[in-house]
Amino acid sequence: MAITTGGIMNSAKIDHAAMYVNDLEATRDFFVRYLGGRSDDGYHNKTTGFRSYFISFDGGTRLEIMTRPELSDPDKAPDRTGYAHLAFSVGSRERVDALTAQLRADGFEVVSGPRTTGDGYYESCVAAIEGNLIEITV
Repeated sequence: MAITTGGIMNSAKIDHAAMYVNDLEATRDFFVRYLGGRSDDGYHNKTTGFRSYFISFDGGTRLEIMTRPELSDPDKAPDRTGYAHLAFSVGSRERVDALTAQLRADGFEVVSGPRTTGDGYYESCVAAIEGNLIEITV
């Protein structure tokens, strides 16, 4: 059975993804330094302690990184429901290899790859942000 579009609109696009982190500044620095993101000046709600940055990438993709006091931070098993990884295309196999090598040299855990997956993607996966996975692909 095919799924067809219905309702009010034909198509929607993802405006942004968001993630809570403990170390907001280190997370912003990671996305700017390694993946070429551009950060806004940030937001701070002094009443609640909530702080955030929007990081923009080529093609209009945005990531909101957020923090607030007293976050829950349970272990992040790789095989769980919910968020699995954020994937970033860097344009070529050589750039996947180079970025993966740089991240490894800088002390990040390379979980897999670089490798060609069964469905044909060339990628690596790095546990880069407080145990959260970042996939680097062509």
